[in-house]
Amino acid sequence: MGWLSCFFSPSTDEKDDPSEEHYKTAIKLSRHEKEDGIVRQKIEKAEQVAIERAKEISLKQFEKEEAERRLQESKEAGKREKVEDDDDQVDDEQTQIDRATKESLKLFQIEEEKRRLEKSKEEGKRKQVEEEEDDKGQFKHSKDKEVALPSICNGCISEIKDGLSVKAFGDLWHPRCLCCLHCHKPIALDEIARKGRFHRSCYKEHRHPTCCVCQKKIPPTEEGIKYNEHPFWKEKYCPCHDSDGTAKCCSCERLEPRGTNFVMLSDDRWLCLQCMGSSVMDTYECHDLHLEIRDFFDGLFLPVDKEFPLLLVEKQALNKAEQEEKIDYHHAVVTRGICLSEEQNVTSVKERPEVGPDNKLINIVTETQMVSGCEVTAILIIYGLPRLLTGYILAHEMMHAYLRLNGYKNLKLELEEGLCQVLGLRWLESTDAAAASSSSNTPPAATESTSKKLDGWSDFEKKLAEFCIHQIKEDDSPVYGLGFQQVHEILVTNHYNLKGTLKDIVKASKSTAPVSKF
Repeated sequence: MGWLSCFFSPSTDEKDDPSEEHYKTAIKLSRHEKEDGIVRQKIEKAEQVAIERAKEISLKQFEKEEAERRLQESKEAGKREKVEDDDDQVDDEQTQIDRATKESLKLFQIEEEKRRLEKSKEEGKRKQVEEEEDDKGQFKHSKDKEVALPSICNGCISEIKDGLSVKAFGDLWHPRCLCCLHCHKPIALDEIARKGRFHRSCYKEHRHPTCCVCQKKIPPTEEGIKYNEHPFWKEKYCPCHDSDGTAKCCSCERLEPRGTNFVMLSDDRWLCLQCMGSSVMDTYECHDLHLEIRDFFDGLFLPVDKEFPLLLVEKQALNKAEQEEKIDYHHAVVTRGICLSEEQNVTSVKERPEVGPDNKLINIVTETQMVSGCEVTAILIIYGLPRLLTGYILAHEMMHAYLRLNGYKNLKLELEEGLCQVLGLRWLESTDAAAASSSSNTPPAATESTSKKLDGWSDFEKKLAEFCIHQIKEDDSPVYGLGFQQVHEILVTNHYNLKGTLKDIVKASKSTAPVSKF
């Protein structure tokens, strides 16, 4: 067995081999480096996961705070803008539109300021370029110069020259032209309702209006909320008040609100307290107004030289005179004045009546007199109307007198009445010439004696002047309304020259047509 032991015994040379030792050490180092790399990767991955998680937590926290802030703003806005009706909810989309509108306005103002600054800087460059191009017989804008189109107000459709404008509902407005559709007063941007061009406080009333007569919410019907509305005063009321005996002012046409007492005139007409404040009650009170109207016609070079009486009468006396004059075309309108050409007895109001029980006028003093003459015997006007309305009627009838006294006969009925309406309108505009309420292009009378300064009128009288002008322009009756429209077109064609207009009316009246009876 000796040879076997000799064969399996380890070699001393193999133990002492240094290369094997180095190989083992290298393997150990390699293993340690690999383990270290794995550890580092795990650590880096853990750090990256921690960072990402921290970002996610931070983002969620930010979104949560932002959502809470928006919710709080929405709640605060909802408190300010809440409508009592349960079905009126906050419109998120409209909120974004409102916010975008404000941001657009700020952006527009910033861009406008930049444009003005740039314009001032480039002014020198522009002048230099213009001089160089003029030498060549041409004109060219500087490349740096932007040609801006004028800004147009969506309300008055005129240029915004002063740069002061607001942007709302996708358009630019003068601040004074952005008005509420309910109260017709200007709206600030922070007062605009979410549902349209209304003050927030006006939107609820617009949606469910209050009756101006009974002062209660107009009750809904199966077809919705039904109400009547005056075309000028915009007062809404229950339809039943047109037929339930509610008093209506014979001057301004407004209905009597509950709790107020209209004045009943002696001929059973009603007059509101505001119209009563400037009413003309007897013939003597109308004397100065008579002289004023004559001066007005002198200023228009249409003098009425003949003297004849101006009498204020009750409704019954006016109707009697109308029958004796054989005027048959007033059936479609309320007669308030007449120019007499026939001799007849007239009963007029001599002294101002007193206000008695239940706000009814009593103790009216009248007198009867014979009126006579050749062409014009008298002008009669129904008593008790405000001075403005009385003056308009007198100007209308004075034009009838001028035509008759100057031989203008056989004129077409609608053209003569239309011309008299034009004169009444011009007198109204002359008394309130400085007011913005008059939108007509008709120039005022040339004389200052006919113009009452704006400061002399009360707020209601200014509104009443607007109402009278509106009534003339919007009248659609076949004689007065259509006649006014035809004559106004002739007047514009003649550049507002009354003499030229009268000549054209005479030519147009030569064809067969109904003739005015004055």
